[in-house]
Amino acid sequence: MLDLKEYWTPTQAEFDAFAKVSGDDNAIHVDPSFCATSAFGRTVSHGMLIYSKLWGMLKRHNAMITQTSQSMMFPNPAYTGEELSLQILEDTPGHVQMRVVRVVDGAECLVGEAEITC
Repeated sequence: MLDLKEYWTPTQAEFDAFAKVSGDDNAIHVDPSFCATSAFGRTVSHGMLIYSKLWGMLKRHNAMITQTSQSMMFPNPAYTGEELSLQILEDTPGHVQMRVVRVVDGAECLVGEAEITC
């Protein structure tokens, strides 16, 4: 049974690098000046960057893990400079629950599940 937890504080450099790799260079992720005038007030993480951090946790735990399906929602933004708690819990063999919350206020930034095999 998996029960993994890590903390991560995203940086603008990570948002910028992910934008280059993914091609998603939306201003909400990479333009602090634009975001200062938006409803968010600052840049917001790509949802898939957050998921990539979770997937990295799984692969560090067991390099042989593969994913067969996933389902995710991103109910709240994750910002640069705000610590996140990343959690993965295997509730039944081969089925993991994933949750990422902002440490400062407990707001969920990612809620999901995945089917995995080893």
